[in-house]
Amino acid sequence: MKMAMACALAMLLGVASGFAAPPDDVYHLGPDSEPHEGVPQGKVVGPAALPSTVYPNTTRDYWVYVPAQYDPSKPACLMVFFDGHAYVGLKGSYRIPYVFDNLIHRREMPVTIGVFINPGHTSEQKEASDSNWGDGTTNRRVEYNALDDKYSKLIVDELLPVITKQYNISPDPENRAISGASSGAICAFTVAWHRPDQFRKVVSTIGSFTNIMGGHVYPDLIRKSEPKPIRIFLQDGVNDNRGLRRDGSYDPTRDWHAQNIKMVQALTEKKYDVNFTWGIGTHSNKQGGAIMPEMLRWLWRDYPRTDDAKDDSNRTLLVPAAAAKAPAPAPGG
Repeated sequence: MKMAMACALAMLLGVASGFAAPPDDVYHLGPDSEPHEGVPQGKVVGPAALPSTVYPNTTRDYWVYVPAQYDPSKPACLMVFFDGHAYVGLKGSYRIPYVFDNLIHRREMPVTIGVFINPGHTSEQKEASDSNWGDGTTNRRVEYNALDDKYSKLIVDELLPVITKQYNISPDPENRAISGASSGAICAFTVAWHRPDQFRKVVSTIGSFTNIMGGHVYPDLIRKSEPKPIRIFLQDGVNDNRGLRRDGSYDPTRDWHAQNIKMVQALTEKKYDVNFTWGIGTHSNKQGGAIMPEMLRWLWRDYPRTDDAKDDSNRTLLVPAAAAKAPAPAPGG
């Protein structure tokens, strides 16, 4: 059976290599990932360094996105991104500052402070960057792939106090989201899994719910545990890493796509608020970046909009806050 599965996967990957272009090239960033005239732009502060006692002798860079609509007198929502350098950049696959600018302006997500945090590194290791992402030269594997609550302590006990001291962040866990790709994705889920009192919204792209450090057990763990108040969107591609060893044998615990499917099945069985999409991509950020705006709309779909404009039939009109407060045009204007 395993050999048959290995052959089938090899054929699938062979078909993928026969495309006129790599399968990831079918995914392109849309207008929500670009700047637009008339859309207020938030500012990105950083990088700043965050040392840790949870992971002794390590430090990591982080950035903070502050939306133009942020009012220090009003609590803002919060969204944390792991492998922060990959999300905060304006030329990469995600370009979150542009996405937040557009969605917040159109009231498709709430006013949200974004925090982009890198994995840690020791004095002998390099700071994470686009050139060494996931190559073992940082503390990423240990921090992101373990299933214990250690990394959640770094986020909750070390990062959040710094952020909440500087910005007015809502304490409601329903107003806090967390996101990552690959090992960063399983890390995001793990933080929410251990601390749903702090984070209840998760975006996972090409999530490594695989046996790197035992992550393949999550589907069974979800089934055996009481449901937690977590909303999660998962993305993966059928041409992701498929568990083929060098000798051609198949290891189901190292099949990224199969494990993502198992996650959705387990979450659905336990009646979690879950959404997902499967594409044809590889272990790449291109599809995740292309659909990130839509994932965020879904994630924040029910946030309360208390000052929307209304038309004569008393229907709510979802318009940018600035437009909602603008004076009515003069007669005949």
